[in-house]
Amino acid sequence: MSEYIDLLIEGNDLVLDPSRQPRLIEDRGSIAQDIAHMIRESGLLVTLLGERSRQRQADCILQLELLVEADERLVPGTARIFLDRPGVYLVTAKTMQFGDIEVFL
Repeated sequence: MSEYIDLLIEGNDLVLDPSRQPRLIEDRGSIAQDIAHMIRESGLLVTLLGERSRQRQADCILQLELLVEADERLVPGTARIFLDRPGVYLVTAKTMQFGDIEVFL
């Protein structure tokens, strides 16, 4: 039995199965999806992408890492955010029960 269950969202829309019912996402995937939504809703990602100063970019990344760290389902001190390629950031963390997660933003 899964501990965390959520509706699967891709491209800001619900994903439906062939019978037009919402697909579910469980445990590690649910946590990763929640992290992505939390970051998007904070508005810090927009600030980070628009910032030119390396120092201010580092400050935004630190704020985002602290935001992610606040999720009680994650192991404290494991959240990291890296620039994967221009305009795309990779968020990594370790969950308490389900192992590592990766989220591309």
